[in-house]
Amino acid sequence: MNINPNIFKAYDIRGIYKKDFAEDFAYKLGLAYAYLRQKEEEDRKLKIVVGSDMRLSSPPLKRELIRGLLDGGVNVVDIGLSPTPTFYFAVAYFGYDGGVLVSASHNPKEYNGFKLVRNKALPIGKNTGIMDLKQIILENRFQKSNTPGSLGKRDDCIKEQIKHDLKYVDLDKIKKFKIVIDPANAMGSLYFDELFKYVSAEVVRMNWELDGTFPAHEADPFKYENIKDLCERVRKERADLGIATDGDGDRIFFVDDQGNPVEAGITRAILCKIFLRENPGSKIAYDIRPGKITEDIIRENGGIPIVTKVGHSLIKEQTIKEGAVFAGESSGHFFLNMEHGCYEVPVIVALKILEELSVSNLNFSQYIKPYKRYFHSGEINNRVNDPQKIISLIKERYHDGKINELDGITVEYPDYWFNVRASNTEPLLRLNVEAKSKEVLKQKTKELLKTIKEED
Repeated sequence: MNINPNIFKAYDIRGIYKKDFAEDFAYKLGLAYAYLRQKEEEDRKLKIVVGSDMRLSSPPLKRELIRGLLDGGVNVVDIGLSPTPTFYFAVAYFGYDGGVLVSASHNPKEYNGFKLVRNKALPIGKNTGIMDLKQIILENRFQKSNTPGSLGKRDDCIKEQIKHDLKYVDLDKIKKFKIVIDPANAMGSLYFDELFKYVSAEVVRMNWELDGTFPAHEADPFKYENIKDLCERVRKERADLGIATDGDGDRIFFVDDQGNPVEAGITRAILCKIFLRENPGSKIAYDIRPGKITEDIIRENGGIPIVTKVGHSLIKEQTIKEGAVFAGESSGHFFLNMEHGCYEVPVIVALKILEELSVSNLNFSQYIKPYKRYFHSGEINNRVNDPQKIISLIKERYHDGKINELDGITVEYPDYWFNVRASNTEPLLRLNVEAKSKEVLKQKTKELLKTIKEED
């Protein structure tokens, strides 16, 4: 079938299975990836990790991807069903030369895609190889190798990941909590099952069995409607906290003991405090979207704030370049920059939060109270015809504020600030507003939305 060239995104390759691409594309991608990486590594024999999520289309796509990689001349290590953080861990920790994961993250069931990395789990993104792969595939510039690769398997990656992650906390300090967890019938359940063999807790499991049809709800905890049931269950169970993960398990979100969502910016700020306590004076990276509590906490705890563009591959690149210890995105991606690699560590994040709450002797809602300094709109998505035109008009209209054009446009005033940027993955304009009062937040959000609609 024909390939929709729009499946090549800023951070990965993603589209609707059987509409935008199919198995023949997966095979070509395997050949193209093998060609690209071998050229980069001067044609030495490479070992490439392949894994997949539980989507119904993942097995046939993975099979053809592996066939393409083998025909392209690289050796393949098949790690089976794998959450994205486990995939990154496997590539980086075991010293493989790269990897491809078949997954469409939090997208609905009809989607699938591919996440690609080099050695140390370094992301292959828009400016670091994805567009090269696009050209190689569309121009058929790949070829079969005279010496095909060999296929091996590895089934210990989740066990080894958990062993590694447990080293970041003192298990004896963690109290026995009652925790409600909703991985949305997706990949997070695999690492949680392994984790709670070691951590003593009463775990209430929701939507646990792997199911590529996502029967309970969309696997995107960033949207409140997808964690509403988790919030209710935390209240009903009188649990200490709730945890939600997205489709591929690389993003993590929390619910406090009152059944209220903990804003990802607050989770990030807590983690900044923890990692600065352990690494005094270090750099901490965070994306430019409003979440001022992060900057406040970094400065108050003697750290150096590093502002980045939005997007997990972009924030990773900047984190590595700056030598930051920890990085966090407003969308629930949290990264550690470790000796073997820099990637999302949701299990370590969960462990750190449990340890922090245990030591504080406070319940979750009490603990986060001092972090609730500002009021946030959440991310508001707008379908528009010309995102760049609207961004330019907003720049004109709000020229008297402090302007930053690192990613879209960020404008700061004394009592409120906002970011407007075009999505890297969808035809949307994303608005985030934050303010010192509810009244100002409501007024300015309404004003900005009116501007976007009027100018579209």
